[in-house]
Amino acid sequence: MSQLVALAAALGPDATLISDLDITASYSRDHAPFAVSAPPFAVLVAKNAQEISKALIFANENKIPVVTRGAGSGLSGGANSDAQSLVISLEKMNQILSLDAANQIARVQAGVINIDLDTAAKEHGLAYLPDPASREWSTLGGNAATNAGGMCCVKYGVTAAHVRAMQVVLASGEIIELGSATKKSVTTYDLLHLFVGSEGTLGIITELTLNLVVRPAAAATLIATFPNITKAAAAAAALLQYRPSMLEIVDQTTLKAVEAWHPLGFEVAGSVLLMQLDENHSQCEAALNTCKGFDLIDGVYSDDPADAADLIRVRKLAYPALERLGATLLDDVALPITKIAEFVEKVEALSKERNLVIGIFGHAGDGNMHPTIVHDHGDLAAAERAQKAFSDIVEIAQSLGGTASGEHGIGSIKASFVANEISTTLVELQRAVKKVFDPNSILNPGKKIP
Repeated sequence: MSQLVALAAALGPDATLISDLDITASYSRDHAPFAVSAPPFAVLVAKNAQEISKALIFANENKIPVVTRGAGSGLSGGANSDAQSLVISLEKMNQILSLDAANQIARVQAGVINIDLDTAAKEHGLAYLPDPASREWSTLGGNAATNAGGMCCVKYGVTAAHVRAMQVVLASGEIIELGSATKKSVTTYDLLHLFVGSEGTLGIITELTLNLVVRPAAAATLIATFPNITKAAAAAAALLQYRPSMLEIVDQTTLKAVEAWHPLGFEVAGSVLLMQLDENHSQCEAALNTCKGFDLIDGVYSDDPADAADLIRVRKLAYPALERLGATLLDDVALPITKIAEFVEKVEALSKERNLVIGIFGHAGDGNMHPTIVHDHGDLAAAERAQKAFSDIVEIAQSLGGTASGEHGIGSIKASFVANEISTTLVELQRAVKKVFDPNSILNPGKKIP
């Protein structure tokens, strides 16, 4: 009996098991452009945790690699499969199971789209705050698996700060519950947050209990232009005193790309800062005065939502504007905010050395930068230079006390950089932890851990 037939028998007749190559190929990779992948031998579109349990029992007994997939919005190759893999898709496990407005929590299946939970919470005057750029299509399970961030995390924290409990299916097929619906619980080791950011290497997250908060008031938005990125980065550090809910930076290379596509009046700017305050709107004037100490060219602010949409347009257009210039590699590093300017200077030098366009934008409030490398489509030599530049950028960030990934995960494309940040002992401890939860190493092998 073939592996596929045996798996189908183990799952039962109601399972949605796909083996058609044209379809399985669409489940084989995320958005990382140079991460290796191949169509899996089968895709299980799971209906519930019990079905996933049956699949994992079979896979564990037969030592079949298993890759869990949400929306495939990742940028690190973390959801990529190979020909020997079984992909388990959570796309149909997309129900908001309960929304408890009094206790400000929601229980959701892992396949719920991020923005859908926030929309549902809004009806109760509440909000789900983590806001990755992919929030309109990324799943909450994937957000938890990568510990996704976003623009608001400078004030409200990344996904981990909002997860109270979860249901997980282990490699053995056992279904466990981690965490508590209560705000406080110190009964056990914090195994809950061991799974947040584990990228599907320890178990499959099937349900989440998440924090909601009273919906913040409409934010006041400030935009400030500076002669160079050094001044803008220094101003960003000074603006943290106002507790911004968003603090973004855009460099000159990216501004030029935006202006060439949608002229917004930034021809003379060397860098732009965007800040939002969802409280203490009166501090916008003080914030502008702070910016004047860093050679501010111009600055405006407004508490009108329509104005806000116009003001932050330059940040929203940053990546698509660079995409218009050619093939792109979007990097993701995080470093101390006091090192942003030095980081940008080194990346600009690298851009000239490698003869590549590299635009930089990102979350200035927490030091999470997204250098975006552009090269000509179909130019293999340029693509090779781009990949080398990608690695160089990671190493530059690490040399400045930063980390290989701030919010996109490690996946397959950054696993080799992990050992540069942590000791051999910590690498071995991580491997030992994985061995406890996944003794046959079937869960997303080759990802996360070097």
